[in-house]
Amino acid sequence: MPTVDVLDPAGAKQGSVDLDETTFGIEPNTAVMHQVVTAQLAARRSGTQSTKTRSEVAGGGAKPWKQKGTGRARQGSIRSPQWNGGGVALGPKPRSYAQRTPKKMVKLALRSALSDRAAEGKVLVVQAWGWTAPRTKSAAEALAALGAEGRVLVVLERSDGVAQRSFRNLPNVHVLHNGELNAHDVLVSDWVVFTRAALPGPSIRDNAHPSVKDDAASSIKNDVVAEVVADETDAGNAAQSARRSRAEEEPDGEAVAGQARRAGDQEER
Repeated sequence: MPTVDVLDPAGAKQGSVDLDETTFGIEPNTAVMHQVVTAQLAARRSGTQSTKTRSEVAGGGAKPWKQKGTGRARQGSIRSPQWNGGGVALGPKPRSYAQRTPKKMVKLALRSALSDRAAEGKVLVVQAWGWTAPRTKSAAEALAALGAEGRVLVVLERSDGVAQRSFRNLPNVHVLHNGELNAHDVLVSDWVVFTRAALPGPSIRDNAHPSVKDDAASSIKNDVVAEVVADETDAGNAAQSARRSRAEEEPDGEAVAGQARRAGDQEER
């Protein structure tokens, strides 16, 4: 399991932290990173490029000259693609360049990028920035004390607005919230700096032991089965009670028939 030192803004060691093995310790998948970053850059394209076809260019409604007898090539419109000022054949039109990327690939690309930076020792963890007011000079001094040179990616919690405003004016620093972390921004940065609270890791469910998951699933299944059986028992008891009450309210058919036969016999006598 990768382990890094926890530093303060002055660069002094405050302890150490174990990075999540599944996030910072996997073998980077280069092909997945390439596909995800390509899709991310493609999605940034505005796709607003446009050209006019011959039907969209103004003019050109009349035939320039007659079909035969001039010695020149036949022409139907001065807005044909071969004319200067004419329409463009097969030109670009506005469209979306977005590519559909599975969520599992996006997560794998991010974990691969973080693992690559961790393997190079380019991941720093700060206990907390601890500034009460935004100050760009303090942010620059902190990065210099940490030894982060070049392009730096600073990952913060969304509630850490003071640190965000302190870092955002530095030209080589890119600030992200921990929920916005992505493979492209990690790969284009020389250093990735986290606060301890912003460190990514698996959820509680993903980090649970398989036996714990199985026990939980089995318990849920047993509860559901018990509820279904109880509902069926209640329904059966209710139906049986309804049949008994109807039988008590309605007279028995055989008894009625017997009374009718006895009454007929008495009349005959």
